[in-house]
Amino acid sequence: MKTVPLKEVTIIAEALLEERLLREIRELGAQGYTVGQVRGEGSRGVRASEWEGKNVRIETLVSAEVADRILEHVAHSYFEHYAVVAYLSDVQVVRGDKYLGA
Repeated sequence: MKTVPLKEVTIIAEALLEERLLREIRELGAQGYTVGQVRGEGSRGVRASEWEGKNVRIETLVSAEVADRILEHVAHSYFEHYAVVAYLSDVQVVRGDKYLGA
């Protein structure tokens, strides 16, 4: 089966950032995304209560150039003031052309 090499950008962030992040990754070139509610523990510990809100995981499949733009933007705009994690994975995608835009 033929596959296309792409990048998967994953962003885990405070839920209050969801709409803003989704708008920005589309503006930076992503054709779509998947969002899920997640929980876990990291350097900032476990959230103490529902009052603090939940976390979301945003995943998008993009070209290397778009991935770089998204990661640069997230690092510059969010890392200092918000609980945000972002990482990049190499993936092989069936029907990968649908993720690269027109």
